[in-house]
Amino acid sequence: MKTIRILIAALSLTAAVSAAAADDIGDAIDAARKSYQAGDLGHAKESLDLASQLIGQKNAESFAALLPAALPGWTAEKAQAQAVGAAMFCGASAASRRYSNAKGDSVEVSITGDSAMLMQFATLLNNPALAGAMGKLIKVGNLRAIQNHEGDVIIVVANKFVVNVSGSADAASKLAYAQAVDTAKLSKM
Repeated sequence: MKTIRILIAALSLTAAVSAAAADDIGDAIDAARKSYQAGDLGHAKESLDLASQLIGQKNAESFAALLPAALPGWTAEKAQAQAVGAAMFCGASAASRRYSNAKGDSVEVSITGDSAMLMQFATLLNNPALAGAMGKLIKVGNLRAIQNHEGDVIIVVANKFVVNVSGSADAASKLAYAQAVDTAKLSKM
């Protein structure tokens, strides 16, 4: 019974934290609307920039949840999530995770999205002639991907996300991690 109470309390706290983050976004949007109506365009833009950054952070956290667990024989570091403001990368959100094995090989899987510049890059990668010039065209699940001469894998998902798998490990290990990313869930985001 005590375990159930602790579980319920933990779930309630998680829901409260999620609601608070959603409230921060809504509060920033409301502040922007009020500032705009009052003619304070500078504050309106600042509030919208804040809302955009908070949404980017939320997306990055969602990406982190889609990074695969460590495959057999590998260990995984904690996933890292970040949202980079519009000034640097057109508002990109990203999550990455590093994996290593006992031989000292490493693999890093990253998911990047929320960037107009990235969507233009994705369009280029979806052109078979251009993509073929960047490496060997392969399939990862039902998606076309590129594997370069170092075995790194790049997958474009739904023309708005890029999954990149790189590191010092062999090509087969990188491909196994690319296949472990839940691209079906990512495509629905």
